[in-house]
Amino acid sequence: MFGKRSTGVKWLIVGLGNPGKKYENTRHNVGFQSVNYIADKLKVKINRSKFHSLTCTCEIENEKAMLMLPQTFMNESGIAVEEAASFYKLNPENIIVIFDDIALNPGAIRIKTKGSSGGHNGLKSIQGMLNSENYQRIKIGTGDRLDKDSDLADWVLGQLTDQEKKLIYDRFEDIYSSVRLIVSGNTEKAMNSYN
Repeated sequence: MFGKRSTGVKWLIVGLGNPGKKYENTRHNVGFQSVNYIADKLKVKINRSKFHSLTCTCEIENEKAMLMLPQTFMNESGIAVEEAASFYKLNPENIIVIFDDIALNPGAIRIKTKGSSGGHNGLKSIQGMLNSENYQRIKIGTGDRLDKDSDLADWVLGQLTDQEKKLIYDRFEDIYSSVRLIVSGNTEKAMNSYN
């Protein structure tokens, strides 16, 4: 007798960003861009409208995963994440959120398994909706303003410079590798390799 194989999604991989053409190459959208890179690597298209998001299912390290780009705008990302987590009965530990971080230099990566939102509105929304800080996160540095008195919203919604693009886009393969390690239970290895 064969054991019954579960067909449900086991991992949710969320790229944070804002929908719409005008936000495509902004600092706040590097989460979207990272997850699109992962989709390209896996030869899948993130084009199914579900959970207030564009989604697709795929296999990563023999685990069924959903790639997700919330279409709620950054500040309400938690609506999409919570809907999918509830539907698939996922623990927060099985959610990986990929997002921009102004506290890190452009292209720097930081992997964490829990913690505060650090003032990031997308994370604030997710933590409020999940009622948990215990989800996996991959931060990608976008760097901060030189003039700290200038408007933060203008900075994160500003276009990446060519130099920033190179530093950040060159790390997408490492982000993909990090996701594969986390899904296969090697978060520690991912942290040691890429932090």
